[in-house]
Amino acid sequence: MPEMQQQRAPDPAVLLNMFDVLCVGHASYDVTMSVAHHPGPDEKTAADAMNLAGGGPAANAAVQVARLGGATAFCGYLGNDILGEAHLGELAAEGVDTSLLVRGVNPSPVSQVLAKPDGSRSVVNYKGDTAWLAADAVDFSALQTKVLLFDGHEPLLSVAGMAWAQANGMVTMLDAGSLHRGTRELAPRVGYLAASAGFAREFAATDDMQLALQRLREQCATVIITLGNQGLLWASSGGSGSLPAFKVSAVDSTGAGDAFHGALALALAREMAWPDALAFASAAGALSCTRLGARAALPDAAAVSGLLKQSDSGACRP
Repeated sequence: MPEMQQQRAPDPAVLLNMFDVLCVGHASYDVTMSVAHHPGPDEKTAADAMNLAGGGPAANAAVQVARLGGATAFCGYLGNDILGEAHLGELAAEGVDTSLLVRGVNPSPVSQVLAKPDGSRSVVNYKGDTAWLAADAVDFSALQTKVLLFDGHEPLLSVAGMAWAQANGMVTMLDAGSLHRGTRELAPRVGYLAASAGFAREFAATDDMQLALQRLREQCATVIITLGNQGLLWASSGGSGSLPAFKVSAVDSTGAGDAFHGALALALAREMAWPDALAFASAAGALSCTRLGARAALPDAAAVSGLLKQSDSGACRP
């Protein structure tokens, strides 16, 4: 890939806080529009609503951790452009530490999202000539964190971070939203693999999600396959099981996986019991579908707690 001029992130030794979750990977700027239907060839259509905000799996996961009361940092790339500045300001306002953010002359990635009435969405990403960060773009050696969450979109840097995490006995987790170089390389190395149905289907070469779960379990100690409104499947050395999705009125599913992964990573950092951790993450993911836009819809701790209490009372069963 093209070589990119980079500014090395500040030495993590200057950081004073112990993070619950460090999120490593992709940051973009999202342009989300609500449309009545997906436009056909040569069709022009009008949007009912629009949302502009920062996005990207790892960046959104970091914001989700912060909104749930966790100490978090984001490690990835943003350009020295107007969208990069806007996104940096959002992360800072949310309380996400950006000391490990790398800036450069190449553009900040952008995503165009079309949200449909049934909550589904279509996404077009633009990255241009922006290259992956180098393996040594960030010095992890002085950092303290309980959990490292990767989305695989910075494969060179992530493999280096993974080696450091394993050497220091840290919890590692992969958001495997789609199959690409980063997720393929990290899947067998992490302690927790949270895979979308699309990743599971392609990686395991089967449409049978139970079989895919078994094949992914051969790669990783603990595997979760998220199935949207059908809930999730999981398997580990301690057993296996499933969890139905919480029932909500879906508006836009963009970012639901990011919310789930951020919440699950925080649950692991807090050492929640496994069933509680899955419910906590599932509630966050469900709530994120109830508003337009990924970043805007990420729920806070009160909202997640409220949905879990409704579930306990029978008012809102998953």
